Amino acid sequence: MTDPLLTEPGSDEVDLRLEAFRTAVEAGFPVTIADLAHLVKIPSVSWPAFDPANVQRSADAVAALVRALGVFDLVDVRRAPVADSEERSDDPELGLPAVVAHRAARNGRPTVLLYAHHDVQPPGREEDWDSAPFEPTQRGDRLYGRGAADDKAGVMAHIGAIRALTEVLGADFDLGISLFIEGEEEYLSQSFANFLRENRELLAADAIIVADSSNWDLETPAITVALRGAVAFNLRVETLAHASHSGMFGGAVPDAMLATIRLLDSLWNEDGSVAVEGLTAASLVTPDYDEAQLRAEAGLLDGVSPIGRGSILSRIWAQPAITITGIDAPDIANASNTLIPGTRVRVSARIAPGQDAAEAFAEIRAHLEANAPFGARLTFEDVDTGQPFLVDTSGWAVAETRAAMADAWGKAPIEIGIGGSIPFIAELVDEFPHAQILVTGVEDPESRAHSPNESLHLGVFKRALLAETLFLARLDARASDS
Repeated sequence: MTDPLLTEPGSDEVDLRLEAFRTAVEAGFPVTIADLAHLVKIPSVSWPAFDPANVQRSADAVAALVRALGVFDLVDVRRAPVADSEERSDDPELGLPAVVAHRAARNGRPTVLLYAHHDVQPPGREEDWDSAPFEPTQRGDRLYGRGAADDKAGVMAHIGAIRALTEVLGADFDLGISLFIEGEEEYLSQSFANFLRENRELLAADAIIVADSSNWDLETPAITVALRGAVAFNLRVETLAHASHSGMFGGAVPDAMLATIRLLDSLWNEDGSVAVEGLTAASLVTPDYDEAQLRAEAGLLDGVSPIGRGSILSRIWAQPAITITGIDAPDIANASNTLIPGTRVRVSARIAPGQDAAEAFAEIRAHLEANAPFGARLTFEDVDTGQPFLVDTSGWAVAETRAAMADAWGKAPIEIGIGGSIPFIAELVDEFPHAQILVTGVEDPESRAHSPNESLHLGVFKRALLAETLFLARLDARASDS
């Protein structure tokens, strides 16, 4: 039987079916938001300096919500060895807990893997928040709190969509669903590849939805088709065997801070674009986006000009960027009149789609070594890389997503790039090379993920939730090879 969601629009049958799902999402929305608020209250920061017991609490809470759906044959909280530690030790270090669930497809239907993550970024200084970061607070149309958008709303989009699906179809539908709610995305996803390998049979799917991105604006949905890769490392710069009196030797001896400033300045051209030869750019068509919108969304101060060259979105989506995210050096309160023997900086680079991240690191390293002033000694430490990603938009899963979004939002989605990175997508591709991967999300340009006053727009969330529900319904009506 052909599902009415897959027929031509305009019939009463189609309108009734869409209305049934819309009603189910609307009716369940207060409970969905209450469950989201409960998850936000758990400070599940995955960084090493924070209590991992809270990540375990968060995983257990998500697992309880998933079990209550009543549609999965298996729901479990599992951990996997950190990358390579399984080979290095008889007692490997384990990553943080993730939730995995599975129900088998029936009657020739496809299987979809739904991904999100329940861990969050550190909150930063509480005084920078208008309300406590782990006390979910609604102000107007937005729910504020760390993880309210990134990515506990992604978790609840999956759970809420399955609830709405079963409200209309019952729990006996044919679509296969795998669920993977990760617990360490915000801190390197160190066990991700091993987790995929250890749970491959449970996670294998025809299509994968990664719910960890944004929408174009409050009224326009988006499918993310391009992600920049990432290269990050600590750079140690040394010029002296020990600190020396700045009055006695200053002017003749290069201190490490001088060398560091000169060296780092070589990374950028006068207009702020990246000056490292060998870093490439991608050719992407970008929507209109002017400087006024950039200023409003990024918080650019009056009188401060943007940097780079080319269209603004090409600078964010398709060109490399380099940022210094931390410096280890004496602070002003402890500054003495000495020449500093060594500094350490954290270099964070974004790599354009189409370039290998390891190749990009080699180019950045070669540039720094070639431009080290005064013969300063350089040491590269704690190198992390993540591959960029381009979505193949020709498959049936993208077509079904576009249709579901158009029905839910009343507007066709825009294809966008994201300046940030989701490095583990390359590992999904490696493990499931035949699966179609889509990157969607519940955020909007004002969500401020990773920043103080992170928030979720409830209208955007409701439309995203309905879109995912319709997507699952369309797949439930589809033969797996069609």
